[in-house]
Amino acid sequence: MSRQLVFDLPHRAALGMEDFLVADSNRAAVAWIDRWPEWPGPLVIVHGPEGCGKTHLAHVWQARSGASVIAAAALAGIEPGALPRRFAFVIEDVSPPLAASAERQLFHLYDVAAGSGAHVLATSKVSPAHWNVALPDLASRVGAAPQPAIGAPDDALLAAVIVKLFADRQLKVGEEIVTYLLARIERSFAAARRIVAAIDAAALAENRKVTVALARAILEERT
Repeated sequence: MSRQLVFDLPHRAALGMEDFLVADSNRAAVAWIDRWPEWPGPLVIVHGPEGCGKTHLAHVWQARSGASVIAAAALAGIEPGALPRRFAFVIEDVSPPLAASAERQLFHLYDVAAGSGAHVLATSKVSPAHWNVALPDLASRVGAAPQPAIGAPDDALLAAVIVKLFADRQLKVGEEIVTYLLARIERSFAAARRIVAAIDAAALAENRKVTVALARAILEERT
C-alpha cells in the first residue's frame, strides 16, 4: 500500500464549555469554575495528572473571565510591576520546586488580586500539599485556597474522551474502535491523546480508514 506525505500540522481541539465532559472525576473542579466570580478568595488551584482536562477547564474560565494566561515557568522572568493589568489570571502548570523569584512573583500576584478583587486560577500536575513552598506568606495562602482535584477517568468518561479526540480531528469512529482501545490503553487522557494521534497519522499516511485492524497494528507497534 502506498504511503502519502503527512504534514505535521496542528489541529484545533474543541475547548468550549460545551465540549468539556463532566464526570465524577472532575465534577468538583467544574463546580469551582461555575461558581466564579463568587469565590471565597482570590485563588483556586486545580490539580490532576497530565491530560486530565486542566488546560481545557482553564480555557473555559479564561473565556468567561478575560484572564491573562501566564506559564508558571515564566513567572521568574517577569519583572516586578510588569504583570498585565487584568482582573483575572491563569497560572498554568505550577511545577515544584518553584524558584525563589517565581514564588515572590506568585505571592505578589496573589497580593494584587486580593487587594483589587481580581482572581487567579492556577493549574498543576502536583497537589499543592507537595509544592514545598519556601516563602511562608505564599505557603499559607496556597494552603488556604480551594484545591479541587481532577482524578483518573472512569470507563464512560475515557470512552467519551476517545470519541471527542477523534472528532477534534474530523474523524467519526464506530463503537468497536472505542471498545477495542478502551480495553487496551493506559487509563489516562494522555494515553488516549497519544494513541488517537498515532492512529490518525497512520490513517493519513496509508490512506486507510480508521478500523480495529489499524488500531491493533498501531498498538502492536507501540508495545
